[in-house]
Parts: sequence; C-alpha cells; structure tokens
Amino acid sequence: MKKELITKRALPEFDIEGLDQTFSKSHDYKKLSYRNRQTGTDFSFIFFKTLTDQRMISRSILPGLQQGNFRKIDDLKKLLPSADIHICEDFSDAEQKLLSGYIMVTLENEEKKAAFISAQHELVRKLTHAEVEHTVIGPKEAFVESIGQNLNLIRKRLPISELTVEEYSMGSISRTAVAVVYIAGITNEDNINTIKQRLENVDFDEITDSSYIVQLISDNSRSPFPQLLDTERPDRAAAVLAEGKIVIVVDGSPHVLISPTTFSEFFSSFEDYFLNWIIASFVRILRAFSVIFSIQITSIYVATLTYHMELIPTDLLGTLVASRQHIPLPPFYEALLLELVIELLREAGARLPTKVGQTIGIVGGIVIGTASVEAGLTSNVLLIIIALAALASFTTPVYKMNNSIRFLRFPFLFFANLWGFVGVLFCSCLLLTHMIRLTSLGRPFLEPFYPPRYRDLKDSFIRLPFNKLRPVYLRTQNPYRFYQEKRKVKRDIDE
Repeated sequence: MKKELITKRALPEFDIEGLDQTFSKSHDYKKLSYRNRQTGTDFSFIFFKTLTDQRMISRSILPGLQQGNFRKIDDLKKLLPSADIHICEDFSDAEQKLLSGYIMVTLENEEKKAAFISAQHELVRKLTHAEVEHTVIGPKEAFVESIGQNLNLIRKRLPISELTVEEYSMGSISRTAVAVVYIAGITNEDNINTIKQRLENVDFDEITDSSYIVQLISDNSRSPFPQLLDTERPDRAAAVLAEGKIVIVVDGSPHVLISPTTFSEFFSSFEDYFLNWIIASFVRILRAFSVIFSIQITSIYVATLTYHMELIPTDLLGTLVASRQHIPLPPFYEALLLELVIELLREAGARLPTKVGQTIGIVGGIVIGTASVEAGLTSNVLLIIIALAALASFTTPVYKMNNSIRFLRFPFLFFANLWGFVGVLFCSCLLLTHMIRLTSLGRPFLEPFYPPRYRDLKDSFIRLPFNKLRPVYLRTQNPYRFYQEKRKVKRDIDE
C-alpha cells in the first residue's frame, strides 16, 4: 500500500510537448525515437539517463520492441512479460514516474496513451558491519540506505504473512519513501493508527534521514531525550517487531526507527540477549551506574568544594587542598573549562577522518590535560574526575542518548554552583518530573518504573531469562510469545 503525503504541482494540459518543455534544461533528460522493423511502428523512449539502467534498455527492452509484433501500447505486456509495466491514459503522474526511474514509451498513433516501464538504476552499497551498534557476538549485518534492501533484511528474518508493510511518500520536494512495518495480529491497533496519523500530518518539504521523522512526530519536541529508538541492526528490528512494536524505515537512511520505546531500552545493547542473563544483567546495571556517575560527579565536586567542605574526609582533605593550592579559578569555572575542553575534543574527533580523529582525541587529551595541570589552571583531582565522567558516558550504547547525557551535565553543574547539594537535588527533581511526564507514542517513557509494572522489570535495567509474555505497556493483541503447556519435555538418554 502506498499513500501520497505530498502536495503535487499542477501541470497544464500535460502532454509530451509540455513534458519536453518542463525538462528541456536538464541535460540528463532524454527522448529517443525508434521504429519497429516488423510493423513499421514508430515509438519513443522518454527517460532520465541518470535514474534509469541504460543497459536494461539496450539488452532487455529495446530488442523486444524493435523485433516483436508491436502495433499498440497494450502489446508491451506481451512483448515484455517480465517487466514492471504500467499502461495509463492519465499523464498527471508522468513527471513523478520519470523522476522515479521509469521509462515512458509513447507511440505516434496513440497520443493519449503511454506506458511506463520500471528500469530504475539504484546505486546500493554492499552490506557492512554495524558501526554504531557494534557487537562481539551475534549477526554482523547492518542496514544500508536503500529502503528495498532494508525491508528485505527484515522479511528474511520474519518470513510470515502477518508482517505488514505500508509505504508512504513524504516531502513535497524530496518525495522520500517511508515504510511503516508491523505484525498484524500482535501490534496494538491504537499504536499503528497513531503512527499513521502523525505521518499523515507531517507537512515538510524535504526528508533526508530518519532523524527528521523523529523530530517531526515525537510526543515532545522540546525534550532533550529521544523518544524513538533508532537502530542499524536488522536483527534488533525483527526482535522488536515480534514484541509488538512498530518499525519505520526511511529511504536513504541506514537507521530505522522503533516505536514506542522506553528509557531503559536506550541503555540495553542487543548483544545482551546473546549473553547469559546473569552477565547481561551485570552489564546493564554497570551502564546505569555509569550514567548516574557521568551526570552528577562533576556537580557533586563543585557543590562540595563550594558549600560543603565539612563533608570531605580528613584524609582526603589534604590531597584536595594541595591540588588546588595554586589554582586561581573557583571550582565551578575550573570544572566548566575542563568540561568544554572534553566536548571540543569529542566534536573534533567526530568530524575529522577516523584515524586523524582518534589521534587528535588521544594526543589532545594528554597534552591539554598535562599542560593545564602544570600551568596551574586546573587541579589533577578534577582532571581525573572529568576523565572518568567522560569515560562513563561512553557506556551508553545508543548515540542519541549519549548526546543527551552529555548535555545534562551542564545544568547540574550550574545548579550545584548556585545552591550546592540543594541545587543538585532540585535539578534531579526537575529532570525526574520531566521524564515522568514524557511519553513515547502516548506510552509512558519511564515504564516499568513509572507507572510501576513489575512484570516488565524482567527486561529493563536487568535481564532475566526469556519471558513468555510480551511487554505490558505495548498492549499487544496477543500477549504470549510461547505457551508453556505446549512445550514438550524430552528425557535425557540416561534417564
């Protein structure tokens, strides 16, 4: 199913001359005339050479039309039985089909009828390893920029008739293909209808990547947290579809979107499901503590040295005093300076080529850190704390959530400088209130912690053995993943 979500540009009395006039300035627009050797029928090809496979024209299409019994447009389906051919008398979609890689075939004796033959020349890169969600064990395939290839990767893992794909065309200029994928009979109908309605309400001229969709259909566009989970792994997309979620695939993007989602899912790697549940739970808990440490450790340092010196143990007090003895900056400006330096190194390393970026990050961090301590601008204790906070933030497996964690450190830092631990507590309450109110596709973002759903705790910040029930908050039509009574118990050979 394909639906149009674009505003079409009206063309006056669309005919071949009008078509030539519209694209006459484009050098890749071609109109070639031929004659059938058997019947003497004159016909023409109209296409864009940059969008069509010209080898397909010369090898498959043209020989059949020049040598076969070609007298009228309807004969095309007999002469080219394997081709994707659309015969129509309405030229209103001619421009869109040509720009989609179709070849327009016209006859001189049939001016009011034309055929469009699919001959797209699609440039698709080869399947590669997942770069953002790299795993040591498990499948290595990753999505690419072609929507057809990505849907193939999903269908290959879920070869069932219930897997439904609904395609839309979005953007009045880009006309990007967007596919909504779900499993009928499992996925909640309300979630499906909500996604469709939000996509239909999008009024934007150009959609380049799935990140545009996230910003346009999120429940709260003013939140620093992503409310749709993106993944580049086909196995993860297939797994969440089986749970009852919805996947959005955007042409031109190697990342697909998953909705609805929860906060805890951004801290779980799909590799956790390939590990023993005890090891996976330990790693998830480690990530959770790392995130809390990364957000609050710098603000706790500033609050302690500014307002709460009495809380520092006597054995540690001498070390802190010695490290700050010749520092001219207050703790807040000292911490802010190092935080900004870390962010500059991260941004520089991300924008430069891979090998150069790694060198800049390592050498720059060592040189700047050592020089700042020797120059007396920062203390070595704070340098260690900032480095550990930056290292802890890298444990977040989802890149967009990693950016949110990096941003949150600065509000906590400012509140700690204003009111000390009271400021840290106040900022924590503001953050928690915002997250409680946040939703993903109308579903609670903090589920299963708020509202409390104890059954879903089995796959949150811990991962217990595989559960037979799908998540409660999804309200799936079929809550069971398998039925306990249908399991066959087989005896071991020695029993």
